[in-house]
Amino acid sequence: MSRPGVLIGCIADDFTGATDIAGTLVRAGMKTVQTIGIPDAHDPMIANAEAIVVALKSRTIAARDAVTQSLAALDFLRSVGCRQIVFKYCSTFDSTEKGNIGPVTEALAKALGQKVTIAAPSFPANGRTVYNGHLFVGHVLLNESGMQNHPLTPMKDANLVRVLQAQSKGAVGLIDLSTVLKGAEHIRAGIEKATAEGVSLLVVDAISEADLRIIGQACRDHILITGGSGIALNLPDNFRASNVLSGVDAAVLPTIAGKDVVLAGSGSLRTNLQVARWMEAARPAYRIDVMKLAAGEPVVEEAVAFFDAHADQTVLIYATSPADELRHVQAAIGAQKAGEMVEHALGRIAQSLRNRGVRRFVVAGGETSGAVVQALDVKGLRIGAPIAPGVPATVSTDDAPLALALKSGNFGEVDFFEKALLALSGGQS
Repeated sequence: MSRPGVLIGCIADDFTGATDIAGTLVRAGMKTVQTIGIPDAHDPMIANAEAIVVALKSRTIAARDAVTQSLAALDFLRSVGCRQIVFKYCSTFDSTEKGNIGPVTEALAKALGQKVTIAAPSFPANGRTVYNGHLFVGHVLLNESGMQNHPLTPMKDANLVRVLQAQSKGAVGLIDLSTVLKGAEHIRAGIEKATAEGVSLLVVDAISEADLRIIGQACRDHILITGGSGIALNLPDNFRASNVLSGVDAAVLPTIAGKDVVLAGSGSLRTNLQVARWMEAARPAYRIDVMKLAAGEPVVEEAVAFFDAHADQTVLIYATSPADELRHVQAAIGAQKAGEMVEHALGRIAQSLRNRGVRRFVVAGGETSGAVVQALDVKGLRIGAPIAPGVPATVSTDDAPLALALKSGNFGEVDFFEKALLALSGGQS
């Protein structure tokens, strides 16, 4: 069988989302590489890849900048021959009122000449489902799940048709669950009807992985698909039917020797619970005080000194705080400034700890993961087996490789940190 080239190219709006969908593609049997930013088309790390995931840090930047970066990623993916493009965003549809999901989707669709594009953020394995256009997290609506308190992208409306319409120029419609349950042909008919009516974006209901697989079948001929990582469940099978996949197991990673650390910057409810679990076990933890950072105190140096003082143990360094405390900090110094200070501090801490022999990093939070990976100058990631739904183990493609678990703030059970450390050290969770 001759190699067909790269089949699927993904553009992810944050780093944890990128590892999420890369893990999905690996489990489905695709040789997948994740790049940090846009590489050169001749970079050896993408050789023999069947899927390439480009990780951007574009979720919370200005919409025009997110569009520019996403189009540049698209140009790269098209240059290496990708047959299908996936724009991957969070399963909680994280966005601001002005974007960036709508603007980026419309720009990509225009560049690719696609008249109508689906939006399918459901991720049932982590409790994210869409019904009648409304996004649920577990059994509660998105705006009651804790996401309404997100420091950068507070989600105060669970109606995704309304959310997407507010940030899009074209008309937004819905393919509801009753249509999905009738099968792929009915979904295609619904898409054709919407196209004829002038709708250019379609939110698609899904409450199970079976629904997402049917949606993937229905969109097998779409050059552009958008959604959470769940939308990629069936995409490899569409290519497998054409007998163009290698079938090689791509999930085996080398074990990386060295010290480890846990870095947490997410303010999500789940990460708060994970931090609390660590503290309850009386494991060493240093809390980054954002107000001290703002005052210019040597918080980074203190965190590194704390690590040095506990060199025989794994340390958690965290800026995670409850919602009421987070609101106080944001009121005092501003949400964006607070987030940027935390990201910069954790990036500097990561650099210092690498110089002290840390080779395994567990990182909580999408923006935090982006800051840490960029600070460590990681260029690409090999994707391994899942640690938790949406969170695979990874190893950097550098000459001096690092093992990393990059976790979206709301992902993982309360004992995720312990499981991730075990997985990165070569143990079994």
